[in-house]
Amino acid sequence: MNIAKYILNDVKPLSINEAVKEAQLVFNQLTFSHIPISENGVYLGCLSETDSHCFDSEKLISDCRYALEQFFVRKQTNWIDVLEAFAQNSTNIMPILDEKNNYIGYYELNDIISIFNDTPFLHELGSVLVVEKGVKDYSFSEICQIVESNNGRLLGAFISKIERDVVQVTMKLNNAALNEVVQSFRRYSYNIVSEFAEDTYMQNLKERSEYLDKYLNI
Repeated sequence: MNIAKYILNDVKPLSINEAVKEAQLVFNQLTFSHIPISENGVYLGCLSETDSHCFDSEKLISDCRYALEQFFVRKQTNWIDVLEAFAQNSTNIMPILDEKNNYIGYYELNDIISIFNDTPFLHELGSVLVVEKGVKDYSFSEICQIVESNNGRLLGAFISKIERDVVQVTMKLNNAALNEVVQSFRRYSYNIVSEFAEDTYMQNLKERSEYLDKYLNI
């Protein structure tokens, strides 16, 4: 997917030789978490809004050079990797450099998230199923086989959690034969984390338990 159309360059990097108050002014006018800083046209890193308000406004940004955060992506970076870079650096602006490390613009977080919103995982109608299994015991090939062998269609899947050697996989499926898919996952020793109204297995267990309680209380 080509995301070059989302490159913005309406806000230029501040020079490291400018006063901190110039960065503070930009942050007061915009909703950026960071602002790119350059020296003689060369990108050096980003100054965060939080740090900018901690420094004396009359100081030069060069006096705060140690606080610059050096994150960026390339023009050819895949949108998934761009989204990951946003998350890892807790920012809503991502500088873009070319092959020669020249600054060419930036991405805004909301624009990249909008791409994810248009993927079949979120855009297509379906049901979200969350399963978990030992980190050494699961496989995506097995997950796909379970879904497809029950006439289901996988719209997307990702690892949503890993904790204490247990991996949690979130997937989105079309609604066909969802109950059969759920039961198959149980037969393959997957724990079902999410709940479904049509999960007849759990409903039957509940009904049998209630019947047993009534019987024992007679």
